[in-house]
Amino acid sequence: MHQFFSNKKLIILLVSVIACMGLIAYSIKERAKLPIVQQFTNDITAITGRVFAKPANAVVSFIDSIDDLKNTYEENQLLKSKIDKLYEQQVQLADLKEANKKMQEQLDLQSDISDFNKINGTVIGRNPDTWIDQIIVDRGSQNGIEKGMAVMSGPGLVGRVSEVSPTSSKVQLITTADTKNNRVAAEVQGGAAPVFGIINGYDKETKRLIMKQITADAVPEKGTQVVTSGLGGKTPRTLPIGEVDEVKLDSFGLSKEVYVKPYADTNDIRYVTFIQRSAESGE
Repeated sequence: MHQFFSNKKLIILLVSVIACMGLIAYSIKERAKLPIVQQFTNDITAITGRVFAKPANAVVSFIDSIDDLKNTYEENQLLKSKIDKLYEQQVQLADLKEANKKMQEQLDLQSDISDFNKINGTVIGRNPDTWIDQIIVDRGSQNGIEKGMAVMSGPGLVGRVSEVSPTSSKVQLITTADTKNNRVAAEVQGGAAPVFGIINGYDKETKRLIMKQITADAVPEKGTQVVTSGLGGKTPRTLPIGEVDEVKLDSFGLSKEVYVKPYADTNDIRYVTFIQRSAESGE
C-alpha cells in the first residue's frame, strides 16, 4: 500500500512536468492566425503610426535642414572673413613691395649723385586737385631745406622746393601746369654737340615732359639722356631728368621741341631727396 502511494506521487509529478512543458511549448509556438481583436488593434496601431510618422519625420527633416543651413551660413561667413583678410594681406604685401622698390631707388640714387649734399624726406601730403602740381614733404628749414632746392625721386628730377616751413616743405613738381614755375634749364647729352633748352611743359596724355627753345638746326637723338644744365642758376648741373623720346618742330616751325620720357614716376612719389647746391655744382 505504501509503495502504491509512492508511485502515485511520482506519476503526478511526471504528469505535471509534461503539462508544464506542453504549456511552455504552446506559448512560444507561433500561431498561424491571430485573434480578430488583436488583428484590428495591430492595424489601427500601424495606420496611426504611419499617419503621425510622416509629419513628425517632415518636422525633424525641416529642423535638420535649418541647422544645416545655419551651419552653412556660419561657415560661409567664416570663409568670407578669411578671404577678406587674405585680400587685405595681399594689398599690404603689394604696398610693402612697392615701398621697398621706391626705397631701393632712393638708395641707388645716393650712389649716382654722390657728389652732391643730400637730404632725404618722405611725402606726407598730395592733394588730388593739384596732383601734378605739388607735394608736401616732412622736411623743413630745421633740416636744412631751402627754397629753390632741386628735388629728386628715384632715378630722376621731380621738381623744386617752392615753400618752406620749420618742419615741412612744398615741392613744385616739374609736371605742373604753372608755366611760370616749371621752367628747368636742361641739356641733351650724347650727341655730337650738347643741345640746350628749357623744360616748361607736360603732356598729360603721353606723360612726357616737353623741352622747348631748341634751335632748328639742333639734332637731338632719340634715347639720349636729358639732364639739368645748371644754367638757370637754381638747379645743379647733371641731375638726370629722362631720355629723348621724340623730336619735332613746334607749331610755328621755327624751333624744335623734344618730348622727354622722365626717369621718375611722378604719379607715385613716396620718398624724395633734396639736392643742396654747392659751389662745385654751380653754373
